[in-house]
Amino acid sequence: MASAALELIGFFLGLLGLLGTLVATVLPYWQISAHIGSNIVTAVANMRGLWMECVYQSTGAFQCETYNSMLALPSDLQASRALMVISLVLSVLAIGIAALGMQCTICLEDSGAVKSRVAGAGGGLFFTAGFLALIPVAWTTHEVVQTFYRPTVPSSMKFELGECLYVGLASALISMLGGGMLCVSCCEERDGGRGRRQGGGYPYPAGGGVPGGAGARTTSQTYRNPTLQAGGINPASRGQTLVRSGTGSSELSVHGLQGAKKPAAAGYDITGYV
Repeated sequence: MASAALELIGFFLGLLGLLGTLVATVLPYWQISAHIGSNIVTAVANMRGLWMECVYQSTGAFQCETYNSMLALPSDLQASRALMVISLVLSVLAIGIAALGMQCTICLEDSGAVKSRVAGAGGGLFFTAGFLALIPVAWTTHEVVQTFYRPTVPSSMKFELGECLYVGLASALISMLGGGMLCVSCCEERDGGRGRRQGGGYPYPAGGGVPGGAGARTTSQTYRNPTLQAGGINPASRGQTLVRSGTGSSELSVHGLQGAKKPAAAGYDITGYV
């Protein structure tokens, strides 16, 4: 049950990370113009993203313009686009693969350990997708900070960190956490099954007491047979004695008693060494 709960939590964390990565990829709030310097103009705010550049005016007008040529873009922006798209594709694949291998689904039920391995593969894809999304977010954050503190750049050309960078960072970490939980749950399930198979045993100790040995105890108890008492069978015709030897084997010796008068109830004398 613990592994199933970890799988569900990891799956939903990966799904949440996918949604956050999609939002961070589409929206243009990666870089926002910084209002600093002596001549502060707050009537216009510039925003840059992976796919477009937008301008927001104080009157409420919001205009966006997509980048016309992909090859004319800087190399870091092209790499950021590619990494974010690959991260989204891997997250979608991870959702499908993890859904097949989770314990709460009926797919691959008769495959044994293959089902847990499929769930672990989905967790690995979630982890990889989160790591790929983390690279462009950290890269852009570094470039924005370095440009902001560079003295040669004019104040009107400086940008601050946008909301998409925070969303992308949180989504990447959540995806990596969900993928790790899926992998850990599958490992715990395999270890637990192996431990259960090896947990056999017997209640009797190995090697019984040896008659005449040091520390050996002999216990004897006689049990009366109520059937013989109720049926009125003459117990004098036959007597049985069950003797247990110290080596753990049982020997049954039947001694016929003739001409001897026994009590009204027959019994079994069990002698054993503890």
